[in-house]
Amino acid sequence: MREPVFEVFARKTRGEPLRHIGFINAETGDLARVYAWKTYDEQNWAEMCVIPRSAIIPVDPGESQFVTLLGHEEDAEQELVHARGTGSYGGAELAVKEAR
Repeated sequence: MREPVFEVFARKTRGEPLRHIGFINAETGDLARVYAWKTYDEQNWAEMCVIPRSAIIPVDPGESQFVTLLGHEEDAEQELVHARGTGSYGGAELAVKEAR
């Protein structure tokens, strides 16, 4: 069984907006909180949040990297790839393989 994916957001000060800093896999929200804090503890965060990827609702589904096709959630999840990237804090970005 695959663990759910949680997106991780954080901010260094209360005045700045939350920023996406990465993602983690965890069985529950409580474990996601612990894993996120331990994984992304290189900064002195004022606040960190985890959000289940399944809770993200794209405003424009055709433009979203989290597109979920009705009835094909598992296939859509398989299309997500993890690529080392240019994240603000040395994190990674998500990309979707282009549909053929």
